[in-house]
Amino acid sequence: MARLYLSLAMALTVPALYVKLTGSPITPTLAALAFGLAILGAAFLLSWAAEVAQKDIPQAMAVAILALIAVLPEYAVDMYFAWTAAKDPAFTHYALANMTGANRLLVGVGWPIIVVLFALRFRKVGVKLEEGHRTEVLALGLASCYAIAIPIKGQLDLWDTLFLITIFSIYIYRVSKAEVHEPELIGPAKWLGEMPATPRRFVATLMFLFSGAVIFLSAEPFAEALVASGKSWGIDEFLLVQWLAPLASEAPEFIVAIIWTWRGDALAGLGALVSSLVNQWSLLVGTLPLVYSFGLGRPGALVFDTRQSHEMWLTCSQAVLAVAILANLSLSWYGALTLFVLFVIQLVFQEIRMEISYVYAGLALLLIIKDRHHYPKLFRHGLKG
Repeated sequence: MARLYLSLAMALTVPALYVKLTGSPITPTLAALAFGLAILGAAFLLSWAAEVAQKDIPQAMAVAILALIAVLPEYAVDMYFAWTAAKDPAFTHYALANMTGANRLLVGVGWPIIVVLFALRFRKVGVKLEEGHRTEVLALGLASCYAIAIPIKGQLDLWDTLFLITIFSIYIYRVSKAEVHEPELIGPAKWLGEMPATPRRFVATLMFLFSGAVIFLSAEPFAEALVASGKSWGIDEFLLVQWLAPLASEAPEFIVAIIWTWRGDALAGLGALVSSLVNQWSLLVGTLPLVYSFGLGRPGALVFDTRQSHEMWLTCSQAVLAVAILANLSLSWYGALTLFVLFVIQLVFQEIRMEISYVYAGLALLLIIKDRHHYPKLFRHGLKG
């Protein structure tokens, strides 16, 4: 079965590689489908190779590499948008759409799914994180609170890069010092992990190289095809970029987290999604102005219009509420329900983004006041790693 899954993931990349390497003409809709599936297949291969790599590389290096891999598919698409925005300012719209959509999907859909599945499978209400996860919660809180300054300024610039990448670096350093348990591999990763050391390392390296090449080759045509498809179908291309692109890149980590939860390890499932959000809020967001500046050939900033500012406010306020909910290291059923319901409302009623932002912020403030006694411990233990 493991080999079947590996074969299916590889097969997903074939149509896109054929189109890319042969230059065959294809409609924007089919191109979006082909290259989106290629990114999905490559992301699965990356996730399995990353799990296996934990058996063979030093702990600190494993943490750094895995953190980068977690956002690599998402990063590749957003990097293209940021790079292209240096030549065409309209693409600033899409870079922000992709980033905000990915972050809101993780919190509004990913986290609640873990709680629901855990309740259905084991009749457990809520998911409790371990003390060691205070580092992730603190890093997420610092990045989310700092990010509020971005819509206030009306732009994403190199000062944001400096601060957010610093948060990411400190987070990686702290996590690398924490106790790490032997990973419990599942599915294809387990099959690969049971190989002798030399073949395992060889296969994992090939998977890394192949997946990276597929993502590199697919990011640009996938992004362009999404925009062109939206225009040809009369659909708001901003919404396609915001929700469809992240679904392709986030699917593997969603599925792995779901499998862990279904097997009884909801802590690992939720922990993985919290870690991914930390990576996206710090590494992914912080890298965008850097890539934009390289594309521009000089220091520059991604400047927001009104809609983009509202999207950023909404994403920041949701993240702050998420941190307030996790301050006690517990995601209750009503916390998960709140995140999901507010996500659905803002998805359906696009015109009330700021109103929903106020709701997120108001609930976050109430929770912060209610659970204020948790924060000294969060800072003490979070900084210890």
